[in-house]
Amino acid sequence: MRSLTHGEAMSDTQTTSSLADRTHRVRAPAAIVAVHFVGRSAVFVLGEEAVLIVGEDGGELRLAVHSGAILSSDGNGQAVVTGGDDGRVVVTDANMATAAAATDDKKRWIDHVAFGPDGTLAWSAGKTAFVRNVRNETRSREVTSTVGGLAFAPKGFRLAIAHYNGATLWFPNMVEAKPDLLSWQGSHLGATFSPDGKYLMTAMQEPLLHGWRLSDRKDLRMSGYAARVRSMAWTAGGDYLATGSSDQLILWPFKGKDGPMGKQPKMLAPYSARLDVVAAHPAHDVVAAGYADGLVLLVRISDGAEITVRKPAQAPVTALAFSRDGRRLGFGCEDGEGGVVDLGAP
Repeated sequence: MRSLTHGEAMSDTQTTSSLADRTHRVRAPAAIVAVHFVGRSAVFVLGEEAVLIVGEDGGELRLAVHSGAILSSDGNGQAVVTGGDDGRVVVTDANMATAAAATDDKKRWIDHVAFGPDGTLAWSAGKTAFVRNVRNETRSREVTSTVGGLAFAPKGFRLAIAHYNGATLWFPNMVEAKPDLLSWQGSHLGATFSPDGKYLMTAMQEPLLHGWRLSDRKDLRMSGYAARVRSMAWTAGGDYLATGSSDQLILWPFKGKDGPMGKQPKMLAPYSARLDVVAAHPAHDVVAAGYADGLVLLVRISDGAEITVRKPAQAPVTALAFSRDGRRLGFGCEDGEGGVVDLGAP
């Protein structure tokens, strides 16, 4: 695999050694449940109370953002939003300042959060999804069961709300408009739009994915997983949907008008441990893969070539993210071990 940081080819051994030399190690006091980048600073979301911010110079800052467990998070490159079991939605910005964006009146858990266009924000508590628009107006929509996932469409102000027996498409600014229900039996526990907005995909309670082609509501069903799919990422240009929850990296093709219909997925990086977390490089056809034994790989889609970022350890990888410029990779594990890798020029 060609190095992401040099024009010439390098061996895996050489590259692994080079990446190890350019990794800032992180030791957090709690499990790392997510990582996001704000500019070139990595924000590690901990399972309890705080975020740990690692700057480009390696300096670390721990900020208390909740009074209990952190249940959800999202980032847009300019800020990170977290939801906790204290009923609060908290935004941490590029100045490393924190502010409560909302507090649930009933002190319910904030199960899901999502950034939308222009800094808009969505969150959920129980059966209710909330949206705060650019005018600082908050609107809500109750669905038939506990919200299982939230995702903003890439174009227009539209929110997908995953729940039991399907997903609801909601236009929060169209007060009189009736939400559109996409039906499929079962519990839907995650949601993501394709970058072109043509497809909505959800993760099911069962070990499979479901989706809809929105133009004609055609159903897509993708199976073959060992466990419930907890991590999905669209590759550069939206050509593939990368997924974990198997003993290899599964990439569903979304090229062409029919997307993955009638096509087999590409399967790369087979390994003895389950692949739990994936992240896609923003510019190149490269996916970071994190496994249940702590292994982190960079996998090139074109030929399956691999570079080891982190060798296996005891705790599973629980978080992966690239910076928006593709020059840094953050990873975190269940035991609080993590790191920020300087990948250099993309």
